[in-house]
Amino acid sequence: MEVLQQSVDLHAISPEIVLATAAAIVLVADLFLPREAKWLAMPLAAAGLIATLAAVVSLMGEDKGTFEIAGDPTFVVNDFALLFKTLFCLIGLGIVAISFNYFRSGHYYQGEYYFLMLTSLLGGLVMSSARDLVSIFIAIEMISIPAFVMAGLRKGDPKSNEAALKFFLFGVLSSALMLYGMSLVFGVTETTVLTQINERLGAIGDEPIVVLGVFFVLVGFAFKISAVPFHFWAPDTYEGSPSPVAAFLSTSSKIGGFVGVLVLMFVAFPEVADSWRPVFALLAVLTMSVGNLVALRQQHMIRLLAYSGIAQSGYVLVTLALISPGADITNQEALTGAIVYLAVYAMMDLGAFAAAVSFARKGGSYFISDYSGLWQRSPMLATLMAGFLISLAGAPPMAGAWAKLFVFLAAIEAEVYWLAVVMGINAVIAAWYYLAVVKRMFFDAPESDEAVEVPWLLRAAMGAPAMLLVAAFIFPPIITEFADRGIT
Repeated sequence: MEVLQQSVDLHAISPEIVLATAAAIVLVADLFLPREAKWLAMPLAAAGLIATLAAVVSLMGEDKGTFEIAGDPTFVVNDFALLFKTLFCLIGLGIVAISFNYFRSGHYYQGEYYFLMLTSLLGGLVMSSARDLVSIFIAIEMISIPAFVMAGLRKGDPKSNEAALKFFLFGVLSSALMLYGMSLVFGVTETTVLTQINERLGAIGDEPIVVLGVFFVLVGFAFKISAVPFHFWAPDTYEGSPSPVAAFLSTSSKIGGFVGVLVLMFVAFPEVADSWRPVFALLAVLTMSVGNLVALRQQHMIRLLAYSGIAQSGYVLVTLALISPGADITNQEALTGAIVYLAVYAMMDLGAFAAAVSFARKGGSYFISDYSGLWQRSPMLATLMAGFLISLAGAPPMAGAWAKLFVFLAAIEAEVYWLAVVMGINAVIAAWYYLAVVKRMFFDAPESDEAVEVPWLLRAAMGAPAMLLVAAFIFPPIITEFADRGIT
């Protein structure tokens, strides 16, 4: 029996310790806070996230530690892990800012909500460092299980109940398929450590049992990242959930799933890439195309952002369809494109949800028809919303343009030209429905003259991502340097 060798100090796992402690403090404090002071759970959660971010920053540039089994890493603290831990903390702070006014003004259990959100984010931190099938499965469940509960926090709303039940049922099914695939991989390789799996699959090759195991793992993660044809739960769940929860599912939860896929595909399964690369190419095409085409017909902003998020997942899947055994340069460019895209997507999608929540809070709704003439009612809100939508479309002057360009160039470099063409066509389709909303805001007559008031926390939730996206567009090394360090 292999012995677990610990070569990591508490400093190396301090982000997980701090965030777990913060979640516990929020939960315990909520037990003693009077009803009128329940809102204090929000600043406690924000403080915990800031402390976690400080712990992550303190690890940058240092000699990181690892947990090892027989000399092979099972939990690593490297630049890739720190990059995504930073991203999860930033997303968490954005979600907290979006959530405060929304949950304080309704009949919600605020302490439980912030505890569940921090717990799910903790799963994202663990996923960033996990290099073992067991820890990856635990991490994805830590991300998903709290999200099941958060989706149903509007207990008196039938749509919220339906959203939570649908999310739970498909989430459990995806976990079962993923676990079955992992058991097949373990049965063939006799190990759960990703580096050892890669070595042994290199010797075994693409045996049918190996291909089947990898296939079930991919199907399980395809549900988590809402890839077509496993996407059908996402739009209804997003619409029925509280809007900040929909923002959380579209950013943190989805990116957590993608981190798991990247780690598995680039660390554990690259030697059998020839078997699963066509599957990713098919998933990418279907996800981009179906997401964009269905988004064209949406009249509800949350559902539009849901289908938009599905289409955005397709662009990331393009990078996974480019991996080849032994093609180090191509693989590095593909991984760089995926990291950059996920980082940029988190900011622009978070900002778009913050703008939608801001508009619906007072003087508006989530129906796109109500956005007519928003420029005259709130120039700041209309400008920020337009900026996020333009960035999602992949156009300047926001960093979404670079994100799509890096993935497109990676496909060209890998000589998968047909996939680059499909991506380009889908980018044009997406621009149509994004710009249709922008046109409605700036050129249509408003149905109401009432000004849209935006609280300062929601302004911060929109302003910070907008500034990051503009800065990254003007100076791309802001994101490319981190991505390059991550793949190194």
